[in-house]
Amino acid sequence: MRRFYLRPIVSVAYDRGRLDRDRSSGQEKLCGRPDLGFSDLELIDAEAAPDRRVRLIPADGSGGFANEDWYHPPFNGEEMWQTFDNLITARPDYAGLSMDRPRIMGIINVTPDSFSDGGSFANVQAAVDHGMRLVDEGADILDIGGESTRPGSDAVALDEELRRVLPVLEGLRARTRAKISVDTRKAEVVRRAAAAGADILNDVSALTHDPNALAAASESGKPIMLMHAQGDPKTMNDNPQYRDVVLDVFDFLAERIKACEAAGIPRDKIVVDPGIGFGKYLHHNVAVLQAMSLYHGLGVPVLLGASRKKLIGQLCNVNDAKKRVPGSIAAALSSVAQGVQIIRVHDVADTVQAVRVWQAVMRGTEKGLV
Repeated sequence: MRRFYLRPIVSVAYDRGRLDRDRSSGQEKLCGRPDLGFSDLELIDAEAAPDRRVRLIPADGSGGFANEDWYHPPFNGEEMWQTFDNLITARPDYAGLSMDRPRIMGIINVTPDSFSDGGSFANVQAAVDHGMRLVDEGADILDIGGESTRPGSDAVALDEELRRVLPVLEGLRARTRAKISVDTRKAEVVRRAAAAGADILNDVSALTHDPNALAAASESGKPIMLMHAQGDPKTMNDNPQYRDVVLDVFDFLAERIKACEAAGIPRDKIVVDPGIGFGKYLHHNVAVLQAMSLYHGLGVPVLLGASRKKLIGQLCNVNDAKKRVPGSIAAALSSVAQGVQIIRVHDVADTVQAVRVWQAVMRGTEKGLV
């Protein structure tokens, strides 16, 4: 049976009062959000000819979506309705954080070779102090990484990664109630970080790099983040190939969610990240950013990590990663407008300020902002 996909065309300035009073208007809330909705969707047929691959359909089901023909080949009506239900159902709290508004994840790289700030926070005290600054600036989550996964990077030995990460985790845990995530691909780091007080486990390989990582994550009971990456960081950008990058990423993440559920990790403890820059050329990254609302069909919160990345430099001719803040904010706002729930950034204060102004303008009110 052929695969079909649904991407909501998100509206950020819809009439919430009308929606609540009159559901017959045909507009639906995106992920149950009070501030985002959609009246139309793209129905994507991965097997169709390019000129017939995408057609616009109304969210109220008229024009074919609710037709019984959807329950006969080539369509899978049950799968389509499950995807549609995923698009409109409110997300439960994740790691104790409400998913009804954008959440900001601040990056703490305790590595000597990260692409943007390698070496800046290699000292434990410097890293802890930086984390506390990010909390003061508005970060909801702190993400500690002890292994650079930039393109071309080498793997880090287990002992070295533990030496970098655990003291910073312990130092922050003693000083803040903000949620703390540990960015790792290794099962033993997962175990040790969970025991040391990490709230979230973030794996750029979606728990595929270490054969024991999935079991370790399940045993920890912690919420997890699953990111798409094609290949290993050392070689992932040498020659990435996709049939359709947007849909291939969706399918990969869907399979990883199934694997996690089979291992005992409930869906309400899962976040997905399409992996900007990980095994993707510029045109791949732009395509994924343009289609971010599609990933709500997976039924879990979505994370964007585009901060200071190479695509911004390629689009804007900016080689210095630290000078890519405006482009990073543009990527963040474009994804917030598509309902992305978590934005992973280096520049927390700048991002919080931008999102607050955007929310106020789109909602017409200063209440309930990030």
